[in-house]
This record gives sequence, C-alpha cells and structure tokens, in this order.
Amino acid sequence: MKHVLVVDDEARIREVVQYSLAREGFRVSLAADGQSALALAARELPDLVVLDVMLPDIDGLEVCRSLRRSCQAPILFLSARGEEVDRIVGLELGGDDYLTKPFSPRELVARVRAVLRRFDAALRLAREQEAAGAAQPGRKRTKLAHGGIEIDFERHEVHYEGELVDLTRTELAVLAALLEQPGVVYSRAQLVERGHSDGSVITERTIDTHVRRIRRKFGGLGVDPITTVHGVGYKASRA
Repeated sequence: MKHVLVVDDEARIREVVQYSLAREGFRVSLAADGQSALALAARELPDLVVLDVMLPDIDGLEVCRSLRRSCQAPILFLSARGEEVDRIVGLELGGDDYLTKPFSPRELVARVRAVLRRFDAALRLAREQEAAGAAQPGRKRTKLAHGGIEIDFERHEVHYEGELVDLTRTELAVLAALLEQPGVVYSRAQLVERGHSDGSVITERTIDTHVRRIRRKFGGLGVDPITTVHGVGYKASRA
C-alpha cells in the first residue's frame, strides 16, 4: 500500500483528496501547514507528497526545498495560481508534477498513480545500472562532452567552457540524453524514457518547461545547447 502525504490548509481539499486516494487503496496522512508536513514526512517517510503551494506558515515551495534535503519521495504540487512562473519554480526546486485548482479528484488520482509509476521505474533502472556499474566498473559512464559542454555525472556538475552551469537533476538528465547522440531528434516521450535511465523522474507534460530552464541557464553564457525541431521534438545544437 503506497503512502501519500497530503499538505493543504483547506480542510475541504484535504478531505476530498483523502477520500479519493483512500478509495483507490492508498494510505493517506494529512497536514494543514508546512511545519506539520515536514515533521510527518520525517517520521512517516511517505511514498509521495501532494503539496499545496500556498500554506499559512511556510509556503509550499520552501517546504519542497526542505523536503529535497532529506526526502526522495516525488512531489505533486497543487496551486490555485496557474501562472507559468509558479510551475517553473516548483519544478526547478524538485517538484515532479503540478495540478491547478480547481481539479478533478479523478485526475488527481491518475496523476498520483502516473508519478509513482515513473518514480518506481526510475528507481529500478537506477539500481540496475548501479549494480551493472559495480560489476563492470570500466563501462560506467562518468563524463560526457559536446561543443564546449562537459557533464560530470559523478559530481553532478555541468560546465560550459569552464564555467559552472547550475542544473537540477532533471535538467541534467534531459541535456545528457540530447548530447549523447547530437544528430538524433528526440520526441518528448523519448526524452522521458531517456531521463528515466539516469534515475530522474521526468514527465512528458513538463519536458518543454525543463528545456526552457536549461536554455535560460546557458543563455547567460551566450549559448543555446538545444535545437527545437518543430512538430517533432528536440536535438542537441551543433558544436
């Protein structure tokens, strides 16, 4: 039985989410504020956190930042605000998906199941790769370079011509998938699958957001590492 922690200051929302998830076989814990959420997460180690952005004490983005220091569980944001900036910031801090209020309880349950499936698949693949790397250490990938960009997988660092570019785990996985085969055009679905192989949780729905974040971070260095192929997907820019 998967355990979901639901964090929202509105009692009605907590009740609806709890009822909908419990009907589908999930165990549910509830928190009405950020401090309670952090205490529950530390004590009960949930499999997934449904997290409202607007909380009365610590906002959901700060709760997400704190959770990411010690908790691996995927995070599904709830927000009454639908602006793109909220979604981008949430994903940058380590959120795995988002749902804008008002929402359908059935869609929420579907999103929770989908995020958990992707997360479980990513963990399995990461463990298999780790085991394979331990058995054959000479074949384990440690670095990747293309067009002035160098990715160090062991240090989780990305540099462009010696300058550090601060990418999240998900952004690094998307960029690495493209740089590994620079001439190949990847669809969003293919980037999701490639991202999973690096142990990251990526959704097809948010690939465009991650690409925009990568471009913005490289933009300050005067380079765009990703080329959009309209109607198809993305590929690495030429060196």
